[in-house]
Amino acid sequence: MAVDRLAKDRPSPTHAHEDLVLRLDSQVRERVRREGVDPQREALVVRRIAEDVVRDHDDLSLTGAVAPIADDGAMVGELVARISGFGPLQPFLDDPEVEEVWINSPERVFIARRGRHELTNLRLDAAQVNELVERMLKSSGRRIDISTPFVDAMLPEGHRLHVVLEGITRGFTAVNIRKFLLRAHRLSDLVGLGSLTPQAASFLEASVRAGLNILVAGGTQAGKTTMLNCLAASVPGGERVVSAEEVFELRFSHPDWVAMQTRQAGLEQTGEIVLRDLVKEALRMRPSRILVGEVRAAECLDLLLALNSGLPGMCTLHANSAREALVKMCTLPLLAGDNS
Repeated sequence: MAVDRLAKDRPSPTHAHEDLVLRLDSQVRERVRREGVDPQREALVVRRIAEDVVRDHDDLSLTGAVAPIADDGAMVGELVARISGFGPLQPFLDDPEVEEVWINSPERVFIARRGRHELTNLRLDAAQVNELVERMLKSSGRRIDISTPFVDAMLPEGHRLHVVLEGITRGFTAVNIRKFLLRAHRLSDLVGLGSLTPQAASFLEASVRAGLNILVAGGTQAGKTTMLNCLAASVPGGERVVSAEEVFELRFSHPDWVAMQTRQAGLEQTGEIVLRDLVKEALRMRPSRILVGEVRAAECLDLLLALNSGLPGMCTLHANSAREALVKMCTLPLLAGDNS
């Protein structure tokens, strides 16, 4: 009976690990604050501090005062993820096979891997989700509150974050992280991946160089942005390119390129910059080519006016076929209203 009571009082390995992580986490955070390190911008410095703290703990464990760490490298990675990264979500963000991560509720965290949805065994609580959202938005400079319950933002690694606040969603804040996995940089890369035939790639590259207007259509996660990136890489170097996006997603190499993104309203509900404003501004910047990340509303009218004036352009659009894409391009300008 006494043995059973001792076994019951002894902490489980899981709880012991959690206590150890919390103790080392507090030590690392204290040194980060003391040295004035920005955890988001100076992740390498945080890793160095974590390595020092883990090494000191190992030295102390030789005296028997504390329990040793089973895997120093794993412990350092966990500490860096908690302080510089995005905590329990960081392993999914670091996994190159994971394409998307979303949180329906704290105990239901999903990932997409190779196009298939998977329910993970990760369990969070509401406070952890709120802390993760706050940390992600801090790095992006955007905000979310009752007056602005939706937000689109870009994470430091280029992943796209979308959050819908509790109250709009039932029960819990909904979080979606779409990872930016650019596996192709040029049309030739798409040929190598089997997405295009060599003949189609040659035709598209010639179309871009000739200054034809190109509309990339498809469903969600169909690869529209990747295709637009590869097409943009074929723009001749002597042209001036101006792009407009809701969140920075285009990434191609060009010597004369200005990229712009939208901005949400401030606390006084002023200062909002919508995609339509960016399209208009782009026309004042002497572009040789205009790119719009995704057309979905009234900005379609301004883009069509620009394209019909002789300015070459490219954009993406949600549609299931070429015919539907053209119909949608003709319908969306109606959203601009009568006096546009």
